[in-house]
Amino acid sequence: MLARVLSCTVFGIEAFAVEVEVDIANGLPAFSIVGLPDTACRESLDRVRAAIKNSGIVFPSKKITVNLAPAHLKKEGPGFDLAVAVGILAANENVPKESVEGKVFCGELSLDGKVRPISGVLPRAAFLAQEDAGAFYLPGPNLKEAMCVSGLELFPLKTLAELIAHLKGEKILTPHFSKGAVPEIISQEHHLDFSDIQGQWQAKRGLEIAAAGGHNVLMMGPPGAGKTMLAKRFPSILSTMTLEESVETTKIHSVAGLLVKRGTLLGERPFRDPHHTISSIAMVGGGSHPKPGEVSLSHHGVLFLDELAEFRRNTLEVLRQPLEEGRITISRAAYTMTLPARFTLVAAMNPCPCGYFTDPKKECNCSSVQIKNYLSKVSGPLLDRIDIQLSVPRLKAAEILEKNAGAE
Repeated sequence: MLARVLSCTVFGIEAFAVEVEVDIANGLPAFSIVGLPDTACRESLDRVRAAIKNSGIVFPSKKITVNLAPAHLKKEGPGFDLAVAVGILAANENVPKESVEGKVFCGELSLDGKVRPISGVLPRAAFLAQEDAGAFYLPGPNLKEAMCVSGLELFPLKTLAELIAHLKGEKILTPHFSKGAVPEIISQEHHLDFSDIQGQWQAKRGLEIAAAGGHNVLMMGPPGAGKTMLAKRFPSILSTMTLEESVETTKIHSVAGLLVKRGTLLGERPFRDPHHTISSIAMVGGGSHPKPGEVSLSHHGVLFLDELAEFRRNTLEVLRQPLEEGRITISRAAYTMTLPARFTLVAAMNPCPCGYFTDPKKECNCSSVQIKNYLSKVSGPLLDRIDIQLSVPRLKAAEILEKNAGAE
């Protein structure tokens, strides 16, 4: 017997439809999955078998073949567990085939039949709403995330057993109709306000201009001058995100599994602060399982690179395309992927290896050659893409306490 069930998956930050075809034939018991599944997707065979058995259904002792179409696109993650299980039940006539037609199933199964949450539900919901898909069956914890998109009929699930009862007409689940959501400001840490900064009027003026015009900024000064403090408070003077910006940013964080609170659109512009040991792949994204990098996670927000000269040169050079075009194209042997990456770069660095060149209080111990080599770690093409370069000196206590200095 053959059954077809609809599902969808995410590549980059965009979703696409996947048709799960299940064929059950006579022969030696076997269970295989084809259609370029990755390891996590291939392991769904064991999860699905145990989940069906523990839901009170006898697993068929026949030759079972599962095909994930289109077969030329790689399928990743455990999000197909639910669709594969429903396909097996429909092909084995445990549930009516007409009860699954035109419906979309996404979710991970545990061995006892519980439906576990998955990442990337928001891009899936946005795709299904655009395609005018039918009912969307998804894990219960992902419901609020899918409710952010309007125009969907949603069925949140707790267990595979309740889905079986629903498809057989024994216990009908109550649908939820999504109406969309408004951005909500959610933050993991206390709010840092730009108005708290005392002194550094020239640097503050430069950052205000950068915020108004969307310019990239490089701050240079000795340790303790306040470069990091200025950068961390920079997002507080940026404009509020529009609904379109909020949806696009939330989609990226949903795919990366970084949503702090499910079911809300991000209302704060992201602030990313990667360590200087970060690799180029982590910076731009990609990998064997393509994921957004730091440049995409800071989309519509701020990417702060502290100690800029300490970053690997190849890591800095990959920033050229996103700084120029607002997107990053990742080309690998198996795939090519384009991700949005329109951010404001705020960088900070010392003027020399010891950090005290030009400092009036502490003497610099670096030679002219060391200073030249240190500054040359940041290439000219990258500096050409940084519009504003600020000198941030270390201030005296009196200059910090003087409220009106440079205010005019």
